[in-house]
Amino acid sequence: MQFLESSTLNSVAIDVSSSGDKSFTYIFMIKVASKVNYCYNYNKNGDFMETNENKIKYLDLIKNNIKREGIENLVEWLNKTDFFVSPASTKYHSNVEGGLCLHTLNVYNRFLKILESEYGKNWQDYCSLESATIIALFHDICKVDTYTTEFRNVKENGVWIQKPYYAVNDKLPYGHGEKSVYIVNGFIRLTREEAMCINWHMGEYDMRAKAGVSLTDIYYKYPLALLFHIADVEATYLDERITK
Repeated sequence: MQFLESSTLNSVAIDVSSSGDKSFTYIFMIKVASKVNYCYNYNKNGDFMETNENKIKYLDLIKNNIKREGIENLVEWLNKTDFFVSPASTKYHSNVEGGLCLHTLNVYNRFLKILESEYGKNWQDYCSLESATIIALFHDICKVDTYTTEFRNVKENGVWIQKPYYAVNDKLPYGHGEKSVYIVNGFIRLTREEAMCINWHMGEYDMRAKAGVSLTDIYYKYPLALLFHIADVEATYLDERITK
């Protein structure tokens, strides 16, 4: 058994293979809205590997699509956080290092595809590319600096080892979608529709909806918020996976 340091996760990865060969990867081809196939690589343990590549894609989208005042400050802040190495969740979709950025890109691609499907090639008459980019790229910014790496004892092949796992330590328990709106609005001015899309992207999974808040009136008044919720769900269940 070999213990390997992970500089970005600040944890210990354990190689239990007999050969010690860590070169195997599985390639997942995901069809995206621009009709380009992105390759997302996972190692033999199912851990996402292309953290830096997705960071570049994410920052390029901001540079090319968003011209709003204050965006430079938002990017500067993001680069000081764990956004690009954080998981998207602790035990659900993309619960791996870099999973949050991966999920965000998947949602962006799904959202553009849905907008074109719903409104046709002139979909930007209903939602500008800048707005679509802002909504998608910042909808889960609430998860920044929320996850920590802890260890638990696990018995493998008759031997007790310490295995890393993600846990929640939310330093700003402001909610979910509403927390993202709060953070983003501290840097750039969101339109009302952008704020509604981000605020209610969780749909029926939102704790406020579970507590009785009706989504019916919200989605009738802001149908773009419904379309974005669908994009988020599609990305979660069609493009991503859970790593055990």
